[in-house]
Amino acid sequence: MSDDPTPVELQKYLGGVDYPASREDLVAAARRGGAPDDLVAALENSGSDSFDSPTDVSQAVAGG
Repeated sequence: MSDDPTPVELQKYLGGVDYPASREDLVAAARRGGAPDDLVAALENSGSDSFDSPTDVSQAVAGG
């Protein structure tokens, strides 16, 4: 995935996650959901330890 994932793409892999969620919870959910390695890496390197909403995840992964 050369471009930042859209919020819809992210949530496709993170379906069922309850917020707030830790980075580790999101990484585990993404792996279970079959997310591509670069999306998992983006979550791992997002710079946040906790996320209050899907919007927070999208902003962190997009670097915004």
